[in-house]
Amino acid sequence: MKNTPLAPTQLYKPCNLEQLNFATTNDLEDIEITVGQERAMDAIKFGIRIHKTGYNIFAMAPAGTGKLTAVLQLVEHEANRQAIPSDWCYVNNFRQPAKPVAIELLPGQGKVFKADMEELIDELSVAIPSAFDGDEYRSRAGEIESQSRQREINALNELRDSAANAHIIVAETPTGYSFAPADENNKEISPEEFNTFDKDKQHEIQKAIIELQERLAKLLKKFPAWRKETKRKLQALNREVAELAVNHSVDELIEKYAKQDTVLAYLQAVQKDIIEHVRDFLPHSEKMFPFMEMQQEPDPLKRYHVNLMVDLSDKKSAPVIFEDHPNYSNLLGRIDHQAYMGSLVTDFTMIKPGALHQANGGYLILDARKLLFQPYAWETLKRALQASEIRVESLERALSLISASSLEPQPIPLKVKVILCGDPLLYYLLSEYDPEFHDLFKVAADFDKSVTRENSSLEYARLLATIARREKLRPLSQNAVARVIEQSSRMTGDAEKLLIHLRSIQDLLTESDHWAKDNGHLHITNSDVQQAIDQKIHRLDKIREKLYENIYRGTVLIDTEGKVVGQINGLSVLQLGEFSFGQPSRITATTRLGSGKVVDIERETELGGAIHSKGVLILSSFIAARYARKNPFSIAASLVFEQSYGAIEGDSASLAELCAILSSLAQIPLRQDLAITGSVNQLGNVQPIGGVNEKIEGFFDICAKKGLTGTQGVIIPATNIKHLMLRWDVVHAAQSNQFNVYAVSTVDEALELLTGMDAGVANAQGNYPPESVNGQIEAQLLQFSQLKKDFSSKSDD
Repeated sequence: MKNTPLAPTQLYKPCNLEQLNFATTNDLEDIEITVGQERAMDAIKFGIRIHKTGYNIFAMAPAGTGKLTAVLQLVEHEANRQAIPSDWCYVNNFRQPAKPVAIELLPGQGKVFKADMEELIDELSVAIPSAFDGDEYRSRAGEIESQSRQREINALNELRDSAANAHIIVAETPTGYSFAPADENNKEISPEEFNTFDKDKQHEIQKAIIELQERLAKLLKKFPAWRKETKRKLQALNREVAELAVNHSVDELIEKYAKQDTVLAYLQAVQKDIIEHVRDFLPHSEKMFPFMEMQQEPDPLKRYHVNLMVDLSDKKSAPVIFEDHPNYSNLLGRIDHQAYMGSLVTDFTMIKPGALHQANGGYLILDARKLLFQPYAWETLKRALQASEIRVESLERALSLISASSLEPQPIPLKVKVILCGDPLLYYLLSEYDPEFHDLFKVAADFDKSVTRENSSLEYARLLATIARREKLRPLSQNAVARVIEQSSRMTGDAEKLLIHLRSIQDLLTESDHWAKDNGHLHITNSDVQQAIDQKIHRLDKIREKLYENIYRGTVLIDTEGKVVGQINGLSVLQLGEFSFGQPSRITATTRLGSGKVVDIERETELGGAIHSKGVLILSSFIAARYARKNPFSIAASLVFEQSYGAIEGDSASLAELCAILSSLAQIPLRQDLAITGSVNQLGNVQPIGGVNEKIEGFFDICAKKGLTGTQGVIIPATNIKHLMLRWDVVHAAQSNQFNVYAVSTVDEALELLTGMDAGVANAQGNYPPESVNGQIEAQLLQFSQLKKDFSSKSDD
């Protein structure tokens, strides 16, 4: 019978100080914080160096692993090898103002082009008014207007001369012109005098007046045409003067940007538009030139502005953009509006760039979780990557929520490498439910949470030194580094691994630095590290304290001494945020004559999860396969976690449940000074479980509070020995033989420890020794089977 506890050296794996050949971490050089992430780093390097469509990257790791820092380091290094991409700007489309034109410029030239256009407009704002205010223009315009007026005057004078010859007076009235007969002295004849004329003379005068009226009507009809002709002459003059003022300045820019077709086409359009709208450059042009239309825009010269969307004048490499708030507008850009005369108006200057614009030609890093939380952001990103273009469009318009006209900016070609950072669960969910995901994100960079501890202590110490210097913390002493390494193994739940979750490491160092300062230490010592660990537990363990108090006071029934049939101490782990702890639970079992069914009360009440129910079915199969091969399985059993009022999940209690059923069946009492954890398979082998350290410490705390007897302990799977990193008080208790940890590989080994009896080995005929545990179980099942036969016989009679 094997019942030797584990040696204290197996309960805790201390750091080998011989591997730490330094006094403090000041003696160590910095190291890349991507320690142990070779697989993920290779994937990211592959993703950022393959320039093919769809090879974007999903960096998957829990928050705090340093994936974002690692991605930024690699991407920035790679960006330095890339050429600086183009600048982009939006300019007015003079033919279709609702469809602004996108112009691509050489890197850094966007800022220059914008300044050139501003300088051009400033120059023309002076040159054009000066040209129109010059003596030559005034003289030529005055001559054209004078000729036009003189032409009208000459025609009217000719009409007056004809009227005078016919003794008709032409008088100008407020409403037009009037005709009246005159005598030989050219004096107007009164109506009374006119009535004295004979009929023939009256008809002659009336005929002359009618002819003059007809001539006047024809003449007045010619005046508008003559004035239009004058206006055309003045417009031609204005165009000639404007061209002289404009062409020289614009031609300089055309020559400067002659090799860039889009800029050249825009400058030619600007030149034409300025000449056609020269009035906008003239102060009070509606008064100076009444033949011109009045301006309607609040700032007519705004249409010559340049909206610089992407300015890379200060960049020395391809852009690397991390968008912390990746909503629809921040990704794609937006079109702003402003209130004007009671309505909202917009133009091309109100188009604002998004992260895709800023990262175009470079790298865009996004938090996958934040991206998916933002409405329509994920679909927008996919659409942009699929189309390889950035189409700025308001969300309301994209969703057809409004029908009002708005801007439709020309799409900008998109060439960007997108790196999403997120939990592995998000990656797998997107892989499963989004059929387009793998078309766009073909590279997965899987970050690890731990590295092998063997021969890694010095490298890990360099990592601690790097973090301490980066965060401006005190250097760590050799013993402090050793304690952090040991705690790192504890945090991974594996004595052979080291945690590389950077946030957790940084938090531990930061809190240790605080206690070192509080204790007046120049360096962080191992006592400071231990104080940081203890203080964090103290801040989080209120619920554990209350639960344990219920056990100490007898509210929750847990025995730590004696023996009881069908009763055992199981162990579970409660995870509350960043803190987890072990919780002992009483498991009881009852057995009786039945039809071979094991009732899981937790499952029947819908408090047991699927995995827990699977464990109960497995142990039921084990009992039937081992003890009822020759006889009917005539047992009815029930299992329950006593005083459990919440959900139960997991199979780590299946070994304890099996031992409780077998104890009840054979009526052999089980030790209550032992707690047990482990899952079991159908062959009776004990399998590893999680949270082994917390479970052992949980039962130890209860025993310590009630009083250690030297016989108390915990039974764990042998496969969990490599995971042991117990608290020092537990290790010290084991060293002084006050508390024991046993490791078992089979159900039989566990039964021997719990009952103090041999489990028994079956002979060649498959029978167990009568006095063994297995023998008594087999005998009881045989008795149940015989009873069932007897009952069946009586029923037949």
